[in-house]
Amino acid sequence: MRGLTYAILSISLLTVMAGAAVAPALGAVKNHFSDCSPTTIQLIVSLPPLFIILTTLLFRPLCRLMKTRTLALTGLLLYVAAGAGAFLADDIAVLLLLRALLGISVGMIMPLSTGLLSYYFPPEEQGRLMGLSAAMNQMGGVVATLLAGILASVQWNFAFLVYLAGLLAAVLVVVFLPNERLAAADGHLKASTLLRFHPSVTAMLLIMTIFFVYPTNFALTAAAQGVAPLVTTLVMVGLDLVAFGVGMSFGWLMKHLRRQMKYAAPLLFLAGYALLAWMDGLGGMIVGSVVIGLANGAGVPYVNTIASIKGGRDAATTVMPLISAALYLGQFVSPLIVSPIANSLGGTQAPYVVAAALSVVFLSQTWLTRKHHALPPKA
Repeated sequence: MRGLTYAILSISLLTVMAGAAVAPALGAVKNHFSDCSPTTIQLIVSLPPLFIILTTLLFRPLCRLMKTRTLALTGLLLYVAAGAGAFLADDIAVLLLLRALLGISVGMIMPLSTGLLSYYFPPEEQGRLMGLSAAMNQMGGVVATLLAGILASVQWNFAFLVYLAGLLAAVLVVVFLPNERLAAADGHLKASTLLRFHPSVTAMLLIMTIFFVYPTNFALTAAAQGVAPLVTTLVMVGLDLVAFGVGMSFGWLMKHLRRQMKYAAPLLFLAGYALLAWMDGLGGMIVGSVVIGLANGAGVPYVNTIASIKGGRDAATTVMPLISAALYLGQFVSPLIVSPIANSLGGTQAPYVVAAALSVVFLSQTWLTRKHHALPPKA
């Protein structure tokens, strides 16, 4: 089973790279496509999540057409072709088309990265494995972002070569992943499914909406306080490393603090954004960032664990596509929700105030929907 675990976790390593991995290269891309508007350039990052959402909602019918290994391999090969294929693109329309195809590929593999853990492993192992999955996701983001930044310094299109990492995952899938059919006879996602799993789906939407206030605002607020760009980058990478550490220890946390873990993410988000909003200086920024990293590192695997246990072996084709869609929807809508409210409040710290308020909403949602929720069995 170790090889199977590596194959599934390798998919988790790739999914976060869809948009954010090439963000450091956007300046170089803009210089190359100098006649394009900033909005068009930003689509390179924001377009894949839209197609991820659409594809995850069609995931169940895809499972009827293809067995597990075939679906994963198709998604991974499309991931490599569309992601690394942008290296050869010298037309912005072609580049954006490839980014859309990349989103489709991630939509095909994202539900598998968590759903297969619930399909192949018993509930008592899922907390540890969901933590490892989240940790691999965080580490993939750190490594890919750093590599893309280095490669972009050579030439703008070199950054897209980071997507060749999908070839390693494809090899692991071919060798270790069984070729089984996951979907039940009914290939359509019903409204009743959303109603059944709405606490987890809503929680993931709130986690991503709240968390993405940080990456979309931190560099700007840090610059306003006179923090050097290199220090800002190190602090943001440090947040990802903190979240990685929480993911690696998540199994232990669920074993010993499982009743408290339901409130960890909302309370930590509230504390972290309060520190960023009301504590001046670099010290407050560092501590606030660490606390937000703890929140993100705890929240994502907790929601995935609870959802997978409730969904059972069918989680890959029922709740996990919804969770994946909620994750990317939260990333997309976060600035659309937070920015107008923050602008009306005024001040560079206003986005963090809004995030703290949303954390209170998240805490209330957790208390109302998780109060009587069945807990995973102890390992």
